[in-house]
Amino acid sequence: MKDYICEIFAQNVGLSIAEIFENDLTLAAIIARSDRLHNSIDLMEVFAKTANMLKKQYGVQIRLPAFSLDTPISDVLEAFLNEADTVNTLT
Repeated sequence: MKDYICEIFAQNVGLSIAEIFENDLTLAAIIARSDRLHNSIDLMEVFAKTANMLKKQYGVQIRLPAFSLDTPISDVLEAFLNEADTVNTLT
C-alpha cells in the first residue's frame, strides 16, 4: 500500500517519487517544485484524490488530520498508513 500511495501522490503533483520521498520534502517544498500545485488548496485536493484511489483500490476510507506546510512528506505518508491500518483493524 505504501508504494501505491507514493505513486498516486507523485503522479498527481507531477514530481517523481524519488524527488518527493527520498528527499523527504516538506509540503511547502512540494508546492514550490510542482507545476501543478499553486497553493495549499491544490495540495489538499491531491490528498483527497490519493485517499479516493485508496478507497477504490483497497476499500479503506482515509481521514487525514490537518498538516502545516513545514510538515515533511514522511509524516503525511505515515498518517496515511496509520489510518489505513486503523481502518483495516476495525473491519
